[in-house]
Amino acid sequence: MKVTIPYTPRKQQAFIHEQIEKFRYSLLCCHRRFGKTVMCINHLIKAAMTCQNYNPRFAYIAPTYGQAKKIAFDYLKYYTKDIPGTKYNETELRCDLVNGARIMLLSSENPDSIRGIYLDGCIIDETAQINPALINEVITPALSDRKGFMILVGTPKGMANLFYDYYQKAQADPKWFLYKAKASETGIVDKEELDAALAVMGSQKYEQEFECSFIGNIQGSIYGDVIASLDDKKQITRVPIDPAYPVNTAWDLGYNDQTAIIFFQQIGHNIHIVDYYENKNEAFPHYAQVLKEKDYIIEHNYGPHDLDQTEFGTGKTRRETAYQMGLRFRVVPRMAIEDGIHAVKMVLPRCFIDVDNCGPLVNALRHYHRKFSDKERVYKIKPVHDWSSHAADAMRTLATGLNEIKFNNKVRQTNVDTNYKVL
Repeated sequence: MKVTIPYTPRKQQAFIHEQIEKFRYSLLCCHRRFGKTVMCINHLIKAAMTCQNYNPRFAYIAPTYGQAKKIAFDYLKYYTKDIPGTKYNETELRCDLVNGARIMLLSSENPDSIRGIYLDGCIIDETAQINPALINEVITPALSDRKGFMILVGTPKGMANLFYDYYQKAQADPKWFLYKAKASETGIVDKEELDAALAVMGSQKYEQEFECSFIGNIQGSIYGDVIASLDDKKQITRVPIDPAYPVNTAWDLGYNDQTAIIFFQQIGHNIHIVDYYENKNEAFPHYAQVLKEKDYIIEHNYGPHDLDQTEFGTGKTRRETAYQMGLRFRVVPRMAIEDGIHAVKMVLPRCFIDVDNCGPLVNALRHYHRKFSDKERVYKIKPVHDWSSHAADAMRTLATGLNEIKFNNKVRQTNVDTNYKVL
């Protein structure tokens, strides 16, 4: 039986339809007005009509029952209306097709209510608002029997949600298809409308909704644009350790606060950030053991200037105490915070960051921000001190340490050249 569905996908949508059929797992990060719901419903209809399994089951899952009914059910009825033998159940929000397949519209409000079903495929829309228990506890087991597909769809809504977690996972896992659609690149919404949206929404909200920025809701983000650029250039990815080069570390020290350690390799002009570790309420022996247990050789440890502070109780500097624990530090020069931030901004474009091992570091660099003063109508110069500060300070140690290496190498080269001329 040949059936024509009244749906003509846009160029970007046609590309997505083609690609997601090659993957079991997909994540689509798309701007507002991209046509996500129409695309999703039509993909489910095609999958349901062509599935060869007995009584196939497919699901479109929205954050709430109201969203599923208001947004998707009308589309489902419209695009299946020409398929003979189709039946609809308005109460249960489902569509039964002539080949025994069923498409159900579900919500994530109560994951327990949909336990026990089996699925040949599902699409989860507005994933940033989805109950986190849904995927691991309900959907994954439901897909396992028939090895069904799962497609996560949405627009960014900050970093503290399921969508951002799976976005990071999709970046690192070749089994996932990852697609990101910015309004400035797709051309689906014309420029006049985008300009009007920008004027009404403001730059932060606009970046989130139309440019797929995960830091769009973080006002005053210091490194957000640079991290977004690394993201676009595929520099936040899997970064294996190159055994031909040594691993170095850059630290921010704390006790009641976090101690943050960045593990990196300098390979030519590029900097490969291969690992990250943080902890608190631990002394030097703990971190010495952490480094000892790594299965690679660490050459240099770069520490902040406060390593040379003398502890009142011992009469020794922190650097001397660390040395007794087997940690030899190179102390980077003291630098004004703004100069350090500038150094990081110069270094970050050269970085490739391992998405598996360095997720907390990437999150912190996205979040690190200045507070906006409503009274003065400007952002304060001093960054906000919060959970992201320690990773950002370790990154500043890394950038300052690299500048020191560059300076010392330049001095050595100058001395060599001078000696050569004298001879």
